[in-house]
Amino acid sequence: MAFQVSPGVVVTERDLTTVVPNVATSIGAMAGQFQWGPVLERVRITTENELVQTFGEPDTATAEYFWTAANYLAYSNNLLVVRNTDATARNAVVGDIAANAATAVTVQNPTDYDSDLAAFTNQLFIAKYPSARGNSLKVIAVDGAGWASFPADAASRTPDQALFISSFDNAPGTSADVAASGGSFDEMHVLVIDENGLFSGTANDVLERHSYVSKAIDAKRFDGSSNYIGNVLRNESKYVWLGEASKITESSVDLGRSAGQAKAGGTFKKINAADDAQKIIGGSLAGGDSGGLITAGQQEEAYLLYEDAEIVDVSLIMAGPADPTTGKKIIDNIASVRKDCIAFVSPTKLSVVSAATNSQVTSIKAQKTAFGSSSYGVMDNAWKYQYDRYRDVFVNVPMNGDIAGLCARTDLTNDAWFSPAGLTRGTIKNIVKSSWEPNKAQRDELYQAGVNPITTQQGAGVILFGDKTMQTTPTAFDRINVRRLFIVLEKAIAIAAKAMLFEFNDEFTRSQFVNIVSPFLREVQGRRGLTDFKVVCDSSNNTGQVIDTNNFVGDIFIKPNRSINFIQLNFIAARSDISFSEIGG
Repeated sequence: MAFQVSPGVVVTERDLTTVVPNVATSIGAMAGQFQWGPVLERVRITTENELVQTFGEPDTATAEYFWTAANYLAYSNNLLVVRNTDATARNAVVGDIAANAATAVTVQNPTDYDSDLAAFTNQLFIAKYPSARGNSLKVIAVDGAGWASFPADAASRTPDQALFISSFDNAPGTSADVAASGGSFDEMHVLVIDENGLFSGTANDVLERHSYVSKAIDAKRFDGSSNYIGNVLRNESKYVWLGEASKITESSVDLGRSAGQAKAGGTFKKINAADDAQKIIGGSLAGGDSGGLITAGQQEEAYLLYEDAEIVDVSLIMAGPADPTTGKKIIDNIASVRKDCIAFVSPTKLSVVSAATNSQVTSIKAQKTAFGSSSYGVMDNAWKYQYDRYRDVFVNVPMNGDIAGLCARTDLTNDAWFSPAGLTRGTIKNIVKSSWEPNKAQRDELYQAGVNPITTQQGAGVILFGDKTMQTTPTAFDRINVRRLFIVLEKAIAIAAKAMLFEFNDEFTRSQFVNIVSPFLREVQGRRGLTDFKVVCDSSNNTGQVIDTNNFVGDIFIKPNRSINFIQLNFIAARSDISFSEIGG
C-alpha cells in the first residue's frame, strides 16, 4: 500500500479471481477464388446461405473453393473467408452523362475504396467488387426536380419513372439537417436493380432502395449517422459504391453547390440528367470482369491474412484445392508459426480423381513427403464427389473442408481433445462417394506415412478412418487429439499468464499462477483430456538468475489421453468341464 503522511484510512482491493479462460477451438479459415465479395479482406461467415450472399454461387472457376467452405459450414457455423482475384479483375461501372462512358476500375474492399476515392474520373456508380456479376447491376437516382418531371398520368410514365413512384412514398426534397444549415434541395432517391437477375434470380428485381439520401457530404440523419450518398452506399449497400460525386449534379449550371460539397448556406444543383424531361441519372453497369484463375501466389497472398495470431483468432485452416507448395506454406508459415491452429490439406485432384489404378498411394505419399513433417498439419487421401445444387451438376471437391468440419463438430459434441475419426464422430456429410477407395493394404501404407484414409463402412457411410497429424516422429503429437489438446491448454494458459506480467517474481505470484492453472487442468482431466498433470512454479525453476533477468517460468507436465487406433479381440473356446479361472478367464 502507499505510504501515508498523516492519519487516515486507505481502502484497497486486490483481485485474486483470475482464472484460465475458455478459448475458441472451432474457428475455421480458408482463402481462395469466389465470384463476388470483398478482396483480401477477412469476412466471417456462419451459414451456406450467407456464403452465397457474400461471395456468390459456385461456377467452374470457384466451385472447389466454394464447396470447401460450404462443406465446413455443414458441421460448424464459424468460418473466416478471404477472397482474392487475379490482376485482370475489374469492377463494373456506369459513367456520367457528359462523358457517356467510364473506364472500369479495380476496387477490392472498403479500405481500397477510401484510398482511391479522389482518383475516380467519370465513374458515377461502381459495382462493389471486381466481378463480371457486377454487369448485372443497374443503378438509377432521382432528386426533387426529376420526381416533379414525372407525368401525372401513370400510363405516360417510363418504366424507370414508374419504378421510382412504386418504390418510394414521397418525392425527395430538402433534408431537415441541411435546411437547418441554410441549404436546400439536397435529397435523392437511389435504386439498385438486378437487371439480369444474377443476384436475386429475377431480372429487374429491386435489390436496394436508398431513400432521402443527401448530396451534402456532411449531412446527418436524426441518429447522427451520415446521410451523404457516398457514405450511405459505402456503409450500407451490398452492391455499389459512389464514384466521382460531382458528376451527380448538372455541370452546366453555374449557381448552386455540387454533390459532395458541404451543406451550409446554398442550394444544391439538380442531378446531371441526359434527358431533361426525365431527369434520372445512372444506368446499366458494364465492364466488370472476374479475371482468370488465381495463381498459387495469389492464393498464398490471401492466406497471409491469417498469419498474425495477435490480429486474428483461427483454429482450423483448410487449404482447399491448394497444391503441395501452397499447402506446405500454409502449414510451415502460418499454422506452425502461430502454434494455435492446425492446417488441413488434401492430395491434388489429378492424383486421386480418375487416376490410374494403383497410382494413388504412390502419388499421395510423394505429396506427403513434399508437405514435410509437422504436428500442425493433417492430410487426407481423397476428394469428395458431391451434388452442386446451384448448377445441377456433380463435382469433385477436396476433402479438407470436411475433415476440419469434423474437428469443429467434435468440439461441439465432445471436446477438442477427442479424436474426430471413427464411426461415432467421423461420418462425412453430403457425399455421394469418395474419389477412390483404398484397400486394407493401401490404408496401412498411407497411415504409416501420416495420411488419414477415408473409407466406406457398410451401414455407416463414408468415414474418416485415421487421426494422425503429419508429424513423422512417433510421439504423442502425431495424433490430432493430442495436438489439439495442447493447443487448447497452451492458448488458454498463455492468456491467463498475462496477468503475471509486471508483477514481482516472488512466492506469492508463483503460488497465484499455480492456483490459476491447476483448477483448469483438473477440469480438463475430468473431461477426459488428460490422465494426470503437475504444475511446477517455485524457486526450483525460478532461480535467482531467472528472476534477475526479469523472467518467470512455469513448468506444466501433462499426460495426454490417447485415442484407440488398434483393437485386438481374443475369442477362446473352452471345454465344458473347464473352469474359466483355470484358463485365465
